[in-house]
Amino acid sequence: MFYKGDTMKTLLLLAKGFETMEFSVFVDVMGWARNDYGYDVHVVTCGFKKEVVSTFNIPISVEKTIDEIKINDYDALAIPGGFEEYGFYEEAYDEKFLNLIREFDKSGKIIATICVAALPVAKSGVLRGRKATTYHLKDAYRQKQLKEFGVDVVNEPIVVDKNIITSYCPETAPGVAFKLLEKLTSYEKMETVKKAMGY
Repeated sequence: MFYKGDTMKTLLLLAKGFETMEFSVFVDVMGWARNDYGYDVHVVTCGFKKEVVSTFNIPISVEKTIDEIKINDYDALAIPGGFEEYGFYEEAYDEKFLNLIREFDKSGKIIATICVAALPVAKSGVLRGRKATTYHLKDAYRQKQLKEFGVDVVNEPIVVDKNIITSYCPETAPGVAFKLLEKLTSYEKMETVKKAMGY
């Protein structure tokens, strides 16, 4: 997919207990691209309710609820990971959440995830037999879970298999956002923004 001068919209899908650092990179990278260079890349935030409470209890007001989403309005799906103790999997493993992932994949749209956000993508079934990664520390217990969903687990910081981007810890967050920007625009445009942001 190349930058054609038309609006590229990313749906930023938030489950309760999402990690704020993994959420904000998508907003910031696309924001810099749009604000400083006029690249037409927009982010639309979405959750089960109009307010989603993150890991560490920061409430975020979202623009759309999951029931309002029409897949054809978006070019990509971005999902930050989150913490189990803040209820992340309660919503991330919900059938509505999984269905949205399946629909994006069926349309061949980009799906970008950070850390454990690969787990709902795997649970949806779209990663079966494909390469992906997820949180690799603490005895790689999350990678073992990923493998149980039939995923070919690769222990690398960022793994791209066709339209799906996965990564293995919060440190990879900016890299995933830049990879998404590259897929939405071009390598050159992504490098321009990356450089401007000091990476």
